[in-house]
Amino acid sequence: MKRIAVWIWILAIALGCVGVFSGCGESQKTGAKYEIVAEYKPESGSLTGTVKVTFENCEESAFSTLKFQMYPNAYRKNALYRPVSSAFEKSAYYAGESYGEMTVYSVNGAKNWEVMGEDENILYVFLERELYPGDKVVLDIAFSTKLANVNHRTGITKKTVNLGNAFPILCGIKNGGFYESTYYSDGDPFYSDCADYKVSLTLPKEYVVAATGETVGERTLESKKVYTMSILNARDFAMVVSDRFKVLETAVNGKSVKYYYYDDKNAEESLSAAAESFAFFEKTFGEYPYEQYSVAQTGFCYGGMEYPCLSMISDALNEEAKIRSIVHETAHQWWYAAVGSDQIENAWQDEGVAEYSSVLFFEAYEKYGFTREALVTEALKEYRSYYDVYGSVLGRTDTRMTRNLSEYLSDYEYRCIAYDKGVVMMDTLRKSIGDKKFFSGLKKYYEGNLFRMATPNDLIGSFERAGVDVHGYFESFLSGKTIL
Repeated sequence: MKRIAVWIWILAIALGCVGVFSGCGESQKTGAKYEIVAEYKPESGSLTGTVKVTFENCEESAFSTLKFQMYPNAYRKNALYRPVSSAFEKSAYYAGESYGEMTVYSVNGAKNWEVMGEDENILYVFLERELYPGDKVVLDIAFSTKLANVNHRTGITKKTVNLGNAFPILCGIKNGGFYESTYYSDGDPFYSDCADYKVSLTLPKEYVVAATGETVGERTLESKKVYTMSILNARDFAMVVSDRFKVLETAVNGKSVKYYYYDDKNAEESLSAAAESFAFFEKTFGEYPYEQYSVAQTGFCYGGMEYPCLSMISDALNEEAKIRSIVHETAHQWWYAAVGSDQIENAWQDEGVAEYSSVLFFEAYEKYGFTREALVTEALKEYRSYYDVYGSVLGRTDTRMTRNLSEYLSDYEYRCIAYDKGVVMMDTLRKSIGDKKFFSGLKKYYEGNLFRMATPNDLIGSFERAGVDVHGYFESFLSGKTIL
C-alpha cells in the first residue's frame, strides 16, 4: 500500500495445488477452493451471501478446527483495534462516525462454530471429525457484511463501494497452524495463502465491477445484474463497484490492463502508467501469472491499496501522486500478489521491494520526471528526519525493520522504516553488487517463490544464488545496526 507523506502532520504524529486445489507451490502446502455467491444491496449498505469452502489438509498434522479471518469486524463500534489511525480518520470517515461488521449466520458441514479471537475477529469452525493429512472438508458459511461509510479497504465511499477483505477467508497457515492476526491500522495486516476463487456477485444493473477475477459471465435480471468471476492461485479476492465507472482498456503482452475511473481528466495517462509499468515489471522480474490487471479509482484515505489483479487508487491524489501510486501498486502485483510475504512481521519485504521497483521504473521512463537519484535521496531524507525527530522527542529511535505491525508507533514510523529504509537498503545493495547480479537476484526471487509465502531468507538466498554473499548486509539493515 502506498501512503502519501504530508509533512504538515508528520511532526504531529512524531510527537503524539492447481485445479480443484491450487495451493501455493511445493513448499506452500495448502489447498483451498472458494465458491462465493453474494449480493450487494445499496439500500442497506451490506454484502450478503454464502461462502462454500473446500479445504484439503496438506500439512503433516491433523486439524480439528479451521479458522477464518473476519476482517470487517475491525470496523465495529467497540473494536479493540481501529482500522484507521487518528491521523487519517477525518479523510477516511468523510460523513462522521460510521461502523460496520460481519455477521455469520450458519456454518454447514461442521460440528459447531464460534466467533472468537483477540478482537472478535476469528471464526472458529469445529469439525465433525479430525482432518488428517490428505483429507478434505467442505463447509458452507452464510454471512453478511454491513459496510461503514469510510474511504478504506472495506467500505462505502462517496462514489464507489470497496469490497476488500469483505467475506470470511481462511487464516494463512504458518508453522503448521492457522495464523490469527488482528487488524492494525499501520500497514497491511494480512497473511493469506493462495486459493481458487469463483465469485457470483449480484448488483443493481447500473453498477460496474472491477475485480480480482476475470469476468466469465454476465446476466441481466430486470433491475439487477449478476457478474460471475473466477481466478486460480490468488492470494485474495477483492472488488470495487460503482454506478459511475468508465472503463479504458489496453493489452500488454497479451494480457488485459484496465482502468476504472469516474473523475480523471488524464485517464489515458493513468492507463498508460499502469500499462507501461506492468510491461516493465514483466520484463524486469518475470511473466505475470494472471490474464488481467485492473486499476480502480476510488475513495481511499491513503494513496492506494493492492490486491491480486486489482489496485485501488485514491481519487484525492494530485497528478504526480496518482502516477506514483499507480506504479507502486502495480509493482505489488509481483511483490505481494504473486510472491507473498509476511506483511505483519516483515512489512518491508513487500513494501520496500515494491517501492524500489517503482524507482527502477521511473529510472527507465524519464518522461515521468522522476530520477533514481532524486527518489532515493527523498527516501533517505525522510528516514533521517524520522530518526532525528523520534530521537529528540523519545530519546531513542527504533530502526529495526523486522518487527510486528503492533510495534510501530505511528503511520509515519511505519512508512519511514518499511518504505524509505527499504528503498535505501535496496539501492545500496544494487550499488554494492552491480546491476547484473542485482537484477539476477530479483528474477531468481520471483521465479523461485511464485505463489509462495517467501521469507526474508528466501530473498537473501536469491541474491546469494546470483553469486554474492549478502546475509550480513541484510542482517545489519534488518536488525537496525546500520547507521544511515
